[in-house]
Amino acid sequence: MSAVNEAHVGGVAVDQQTMPVATKIAQVPFWQRRTFYRYGFLVFILVVWELTGPLVSPILFSYPSKIAVAFYELTFVTGELPYYAAESMQILFYGLGFSILVGVPLAVLMARVKPIDWALDLPINALYSTPMVALVPLLVLWFGIYMQAKVIVVFLFAVFPILINTYQGVRECDKNMLEVARSFRSSEWQMWKDVLLPFALPYIAAGIRLAIGRGLVGMVIAEFYTTISGLGYMITRYAHIFETDKTFVPVILLMFLGITLTAGLKWIERRIAPWSRAEA
Repeated sequence: MSAVNEAHVGGVAVDQQTMPVATKIAQVPFWQRRTFYRYGFLVFILVVWELTGPLVSPILFSYPSKIAVAFYELTFVTGELPYYAAESMQILFYGLGFSILVGVPLAVLMARVKPIDWALDLPINALYSTPMVALVPLLVLWFGIYMQAKVIVVFLFAVFPILINTYQGVRECDKNMLEVARSFRSSEWQMWKDVLLPFALPYIAAGIRLAIGRGLVGMVIAEFYTTISGLGYMITRYAHIFETDKTFVPVILLMFLGITLTAGLKWIERRIAPWSRAEA
């Protein structure tokens, strides 16, 4: 009977129920671990890409080693990549920042005040249903080809996931929690600060994660239309002169940027809202 609940670690029988978590993880074969499949598949893709890439015309395609050489040249020789990446990051952070500052309070207001919800529901749904790409030429026409137009484009791409997710989170707030807050005569601001926003924080974080991807798309589209600076300009420029290896560099950087920002947001969420991880 004891053999069922025991494991041998270093030749010594150990009760599995009291075994440290690190020891249990160490007993799992490497081919059954998530990291093996995550990074193993990535290595597999890179190897296949490296082997098959040279078989295709360099005008149409490229491969990792050649892209790495182009990355070194654009970063350390010409300095284009850090310069244009800094411009794009500035636009992205301004657009995301404004979308959070507008989306979160507006969503709470709509969830808490019925007349505001009734008034804004239709125009917000209409804008959300409209392909934002169709509005970019108009925004460039109205606001010019410089930073303000690009920030507005990123804002419009990013604000709706934040707004919709926050609204849903506030609407699903536990009514008992609100009743307890009212029984202690909490003001509306105190209910926002102490009940609604903490409860909706996982929803807000999910909305921001979606907004990061949409914001990156909006940023690149805006730079496609303006074609004067940024990573989108680099993609257009090198695609037009058929330097495919250099075209891949900003594309891969955008992927890495999206993954990094999303991972950073998850890390922040675990620190400021550990209960959301426990409930997941």
